[in-house]
Amino acid sequence: MKVLGFGDNIVDRFVDRGIDYPGGNSVNVAVYARRLGVEAAYLGVFGDDELGCFLRESIGAQHVAMDHCVVRAGESGLSTLRVDDGERVFLGWNGGGVTVREPLLLDAELTAYVSSFDLVHSSVYSRSESELPALARSGPLVMFDLSSEDEYRTPSYLDRVCPYADLVLLSCSHLDEAATHALLAEAVHRGATMALGTRGVEGAIARTERCGVTAPAREPDGAKPLVDTMGCGDAFLAGFAVSLVRGGWAARTPPHREAIERALRDGADAAYEQCFVEGAFGHGRPVGRPAVSSMWRAIDQEK
Repeated sequence: MKVLGFGDNIVDRFVDRGIDYPGGNSVNVAVYARRLGVEAAYLGVFGDDELGCFLRESIGAQHVAMDHCVVRAGESGLSTLRVDDGERVFLGWNGGGVTVREPLLLDAELTAYVSSFDLVHSSVYSRSESELPALARSGPLVMFDLSSEDEYRTPSYLDRVCPYADLVLLSCSHLDEAATHALLAEAVHRGATMALGTRGVEGAIARTERCGVTAPAREPDGAKPLVDTMGCGDAFLAGFAVSLVRGGWAARTPPHREAIERALRDGADAAYEQCFVEGAFGHGRPVGRPAVSSMWRAIDQEK
């Protein structure tokens, strides 16, 4: 099994800790899939600044392949946030830098590369909407994170994404159960094979044309303190999707109810374990400390 994260990478700067952490929705899903024991790769654009080097080093340390990534002149994405009582609070970001401003377009070579994977994941933060038809035609299952912002839930935006997605994720912590079901049903009506809504401590809901399945969140046992919730939604998504693919899920085919129920449990387990990880996947460093390895210096000099 092979999973590809396609699109965004970013540095998450925790101002209360004075620590930079590597992250990005597409990167996170690839890293979490790798931790679940599957082969994983990331495909996207890195900035040529020091933060871009830090990101490449950090992702490589997770044994996630990056052999088709591109380095462009420009700044890396940077978000600032803090943690209040275990919950992350976003303070702002720089727009994603060159990764979002000049994203990868799928030419014949990259499309052939993408076709070698079982599952490809992207998100609203990747500016990859124009590439979704090519992703869908290339053969793998296509997964897309629609996040929580209203601008990504309009009929026109859903019509750009859902017809090409086997699974869309919507963060629904601010919605009650009835509103979540309605939103997921709308995504399926507009073309998604399946829609998943995560609701934090209230659990998660998955919908297809055939059924809707609700599952509780995994309760903390108090044996060890929670660190923060960074990456929990991405971890849930990775655990959910990997479980389905291992169970035989195929493109444009809704999974059976039993497979969805099992995947929701696996997703909840993955999200629970993520609560004990600093940042998205650790690898933090003090703000301002350079992290340019000899390996990346050599690669950049060759380019």
